[in-house]
Amino acid sequence: MPKYNLNINGKPQSIEASADTPLLWILRDHLDMVGTKFGCGIAQCGACTVHVDGTAARSCSLPVASAEGKEITTIEGLSEDGSHPVQKAWKEVDVPQCGYCQAGQIMTASAFLAQNSNPSEAEIKNAMHGNICRCAAYNRIQKAVEIAAGNME
Repeated sequence: MPKYNLNINGKPQSIEASADTPLLWILRDHLDMVGTKFGCGIAQCGACTVHVDGTAARSCSLPVASAEGKEITTIEGLSEDGSHPVQKAWKEVDVPQCGYCQAGQIMTASAFLAQNSNPSEAEIKNAMHGNICRCAAYNRIQKAVEIAAGNME
């Protein structure tokens, strides 16, 4: 089985897996990083969102072979103590209901705000559009993204 050298949350990881194994299963099954969730398995819901070289990516459809040599950040690596502006805004607004989609929502929002720290309401809606929340907390998610935008450095 091939070996892949990954950089996850700033730490080198060496993984043996089939080339087509989704990064999601490497994170969850090989590295016990279970903050990244399985939602749909077809890159449509956003629960599995991580950052790959700073861009939001769906880990359920990203083969481990294509993640080699890239900077991968999971929800566990966004901040050690929950101090990232998006995480703080999520707490302030009390966004989660069931919480299942929230890691993916936070990872999408943080990648978006890193690129656009002063977004319009329409830009926030567009950026967050692909992340599904079964609890329909969309208004609170949007409010938290707005607050986080005001606190980005």
